[in-house]
Amino acid sequence: MPLITEPNLARPDDFYEALIDMHRDLSDAQSQSANAQLILLLANHIGDLAILQEAMERARAGALERAGHQPAAQPAAAA
Repeated sequence: MPLITEPNLARPDDFYEALIDMHRDLSDAQSQSANAQLILLLANHIGDLAILQEAMERARAGALERAGHQPAAQPAAAA
C-alpha cells in the first residue's frame, strides 16, 4: 500500500481542533513529548516500515524546504 498523500480525513477541521486541544495547557517540553508519543502510537498502528520511511522522508524534505534549504539529492538505486 503506498503512502496516501491526498486529503483523506473525513473531518479535517475537527482533527485539527483535537490536535490543538491535545497541546492546550502543556509546556513546550510536554507538547514535544505528546507529539513524540502520538507519532510512535500512529507508527505502531501503521506498522509498515516502508510507508513510515516514505512519510519521514517527505516530512523532512518539507521541513527543509520551508526553512529555505534544498533536500540533499537521493542516491541512485542500485540496478
